Amino acid sequence: MGIFLLIFIILPIVEMAILIKVGTVIGALSTIGLVLLTAIIGAALLRQQGLATLLRANQRINSGELPAREVAEGLILAVGGALLLTPGFVTDAIGLLCLIPFTRQWFASHALKRMVVASGSTQSFRFTGGQGDPFGSGNAFGGGSAADDDVIEGEYREEREGANKSSDRLEKK
Repeated sequence: MGIFLLIFIILPIVEMAILIKVGTVIGALSTIGLVLLTAIIGAALLRQQGLATLLRANQRINSGELPAREVAEGLILAVGGALLLTPGFVTDAIGLLCLIPFTRQWFASHALKRMVVASGSTQSFRFTGGQGDPFGSGNAFGGGSAADDDVIEGEYREEREGANKSSDRLEKK
């Protein structure tokens, strides 16, 4: 409840106060122009960074790797683009941080550290909230405990030089 209160009630009030203050300093038309300019720049950055992330994901898929980082970065890009299109300077600053490659990769690495991939008869993944878990269950889908968050199970296979890359791709069992 606390995060939703912040996002949907307090943030718009803060945005309006900042827009009014900036409007009194530089004028209403200049403020509107600045908000529109950040939206245009954000859309251009979103397109550029989104295409670059999509190409990296495609390369990883073609090499038989899971594009987990690229998927996380794509979600962060989508959030950043939405924030840049939202009128206001606070949301623009947060959205810009989501579009800058260095900070986006930092956000993605922290998000991926909290994600646990589980395999069994059905393939699934679990996002663990750890301390302060808003779901109150240890993960987003119920059940589980924070004690097994550091365990990553998997299989691997050694690749030899000169091996056929198309036959060395991961196969679903």
